[in-house]
Order: sequence, then structure tokens, then C-alpha cells
Amino acid sequence: MIRGLRPLLRGSTYSGMLFAYCGALASLPLLPFAVLPTLAWPSAPYGVQAVLALLVWAALIGSVGLARTTRRALVAFARQLLRVSLPTPAAVPSGADRWRTPLWLLLHVALGWTGALTSGVLVLTGIALPGGWLGAEAGLSLSGRSLRSDGGWRSWVVALCCLLLAAVVCVVVTSVLRRLAPGLLGPSSAERLALMAEREQRLAERNRLAHELHDSIGHTLTATTIQAAVAGEVLSADPVAARAALRSIEESSRAALEDLDYVLGVLREEKAETAPTRTLADLPELLDRLRHAGAVLEVELSGELAQVQGTLSRAAYRILQEGLTNALRHGAGGPIGVRVAALPDCLELGVVNGVVSGAGAGTRSGAGVFRTSGNGLPGLAERVRLLHGEIEAGPDGPRHWRLAVRLPVRVAA
Repeated sequence: MIRGLRPLLRGSTYSGMLFAYCGALASLPLLPFAVLPTLAWPSAPYGVQAVLALLVWAALIGSVGLARTTRRALVAFARQLLRVSLPTPAAVPSGADRWRTPLWLLLHVALGWTGALTSGVLVLTGIALPGGWLGAEAGLSLSGRSLRSDGGWRSWVVALCCLLLAAVVCVVVTSVLRRLAPGLLGPSSAERLALMAEREQRLAERNRLAHELHDSIGHTLTATTIQAAVAGEVLSADPVAARAALRSIEESSRAALEDLDYVLGVLREEKAETAPTRTLADLPELLDRLRHAGAVLEVELSGELAQVQGTLSRAAYRILQEGLTNALRHGAGGPIGVRVAALPDCLELGVVNGVVSGAGAGTRSGAGVFRTSGNGLPGLAERVRLLHGEIEAGPDGPRHWRLAVRLPVRVAA
């Protein structure tokens, strides 16, 4: 019994009924236009004129539902008043989906008028029947029948029943609208696919940004730490080298701040500046910063690197940056070998550095299935996998660690 009365006590029930009333009221401005065709046929029977006016009225209401702004407004009001979880429409519906909003609008208006008239009559009846308690008789005529009351207890019972039925009408109308809303105002199958694709694209973009931020900031912090140590050691003995190291710190920090500003702008969903792009054309600058940090590099470049463009060039730069960062952070010192070879069918990248005694071994993978310790190398493996390449990381003899990547040129964007 108490469970059955709960819907009558919920505020959402009456906010939903208010939503139905709004639909009925919003249709009133179209009623004069619906009556106009009947004026051109004055000799028609009254019943025919009424049916014609109702049909024109329904056609006008349905035409309003074809506008995209109408659906957006209905979805917003349904979320607030019906308390139904509906996503914001992502695209203009096409085909049969276009008619879902006009159908919803017609049902919304019909339920609004039905609920308004029924509940209004019941409320007026509930108020009028107990009027006899002032000493006067109250009367109400319904469908040709006269219902009179002298203010006795039976009138109070009937009045309370009328008010209760008015509340039940609110529950029924609100429940029907809530059941219809997801099917008619909610996303269609095509819209769900579009929403899923958009969500996947946002997640992929955020994952890409996470990789970019890790590569850029991680490399900058590693290189800056080494450069600061070098500057501190040679500050008195070699001021020129110290200034060069400090200048390299400034350049590295500025580049990292550009990357950080862009990533934070995207994550905040703000209008970010143009994404900073680092490609193989920026490789000499990267190598110079590492030399200023005191690293000894043995660089081997071959092929037409300038012909490597787009996604492939950007990914190659980040792979080399991460490999060199790991060599600085975890290597045992000594020369670092860097190899970049642009072949007709693929781009080969390699970084070789000395290892600390007892360093763990890596594994080889095709198309990016790679497992090793640390946070940077799994990110490299995922980046290589997305480019349909191969990656190999592991010992190269007893004293060296080797990172080798092979990226097919045909998938360059």
C-alpha cells in the first residue's frame, strides 16, 4: 500500500506533469492556423470541420518537430522535468529517424491535453463538492448529469477521491512520457554508433597526448638534470661550457612548456593553440641538446630523411627521443649509438647504449606486442603497434642494450 502511494508523493511526478502541460500550452499558438482551412469550407458539417482542424493542427505540430533545435530543446526539458537521462543529440537524424521527434511531439501534446483536462476536471470537482460546509449547496454538471452536495461527509469522501484520481492521472501521464522518451528522444542506432566513435576518438586522442607528454616532459627532465649537473661542475673551470649547458636547459624547457600548454588546453577542452610538431627535421636540435648535456653520440644517418613526412616522421622523432632518454637515465655511460635509415619500404631506427652490470633482458615483438620493465618502453611498443611496425629491445652483447624499430613507409599519414 505504502509502495503504491510513493509515486504520488514524489516531486518528479508533478514536474513530469508540468512537462506535459508545457507541451499542451506550446501547441496553442498553432491552433488559429489549424482553424483557417475550415473557414474556406463553411458549409461542411461541424464534425467534418473539427476533424479537419485537428488533422491540420497535428500536421503543424509534427512539422515543428522536424527542426533540430526542437529536439535539442525537448531533450533538455525532458532531462530537467522528466528526470530521464538523455544524451545531447550528436547529429541530424536521417531517414526514418527524422520522424521520431514529430511523433514524440504529437504524443506529448496529446498526453498533455488529456492529462490537463482530466486532472483539471477532477481537481475542480474535488474543490466544489465540499462547498456545502459553508451552509450552501454546491452543484456540478458533468455530461448532462447534475452532481449536488449538501456538505455531508460523503461529499468530502468523493472530493478526496477526485483529488486522489487527479494525482493518479499525473502519475500515469508522467510514467507514459518517461517510457516513450528514450525510444523517441534518445539516440538511434546510427547515433549510438556515432557517439561511440566520437568517444573512442576522444580516448585515442587523450592516450596520444599522454604519450606525447610522457615523451616530452620525461626527456626534458632527464636532459635538464644532466645539463644542470654538468653546468655546476664546469662553472668555474669552463664558463663557456657552463653557459652552453644553461642555454640548452632553457631551450629544452621552452619546448617542453609548449607541449605542456597544448596538452593541458586539450584536456580542459579549451581552444588550444596549434599542436607543436616535432619531426625528424628536429632531430639535429635534439642531438645537440644531448651533447650539451655531456652525452657522447655516435650518429649514423642514411637515406632521404627529408622525404619522411607526416605521422611517420613525428612518431620516429618521439621514438628516438624516448630511446635516448632511457639511454641517459638507465645507461652506464659511454657512447650512445643512434641510427636512422630511410629505406624505400621502411624506416629503421636504432639506439644502442652501455648497460649497468646485471640489467634485465628484454624481448622481441612483432607489430608491437612488447613487454618489459619501465613505463617508457611499453608506450613505445604501443606507438609502434599503431604504425604496424616491429620493435626489438634487449641486450646486444654482454655490455650493451639495443632498441631497434622498423616502421613500414606505406602507412605514413
